[in-house]
Amino acid sequence: MKRKLYILNGSNLNMLGIREPHIYGSTTLGDIERQCMAMADTLKFDCVFRQTNSESELIGWIQEAYFEDAALIINPAGFSFGRIPVLDAVKLIRRPVVEVHISNIHRRSEEYRHSTISVAATAVICGAGAHGYSLSIRAIDDLWAAAERTQQAE
Repeated sequence: MKRKLYILNGSNLNMLGIREPHIYGSTTLGDIERQCMAMADTLKFDCVFRQTNSESELIGWIQEAYFEDAALIINPAGFSFGRIPVLDAVKLIRRPVVEVHISNIHRRSEEYRHSTISVAATAVICGAGAHGYSLSIRAIDDLWAAAERTQQAE
């Protein structure tokens, strides 16, 4: 049975490659999705990749991931900052959660530095550009395997 992985993307990420390329680069979300799906398949994940500009839709997808017992990679984008409903949904996830940001949010202006989602994440990857997604998938794979080893040892 393949492990489930949801990769969820928040607001304005559909505009990657167009929006502020000096910050986010020229890679499109479609490019990222193709890379993620290939890596997920290689690592034996059944992967769902989605993007939304709607907070309520994002919350619904996170809840869906919970019911699927999936791991989660989330780039909450603008929903990172002060979005308690998204945080509460992420807290439901039982498998590893990696929060990913294309830019290094800690080098940005103050309003972009403090993600509320980070407190519920197993790991946070930021500032690695689009490559952060593949790093996140590898982290999920390693974290999932470590959790299974721990369960078997108990």
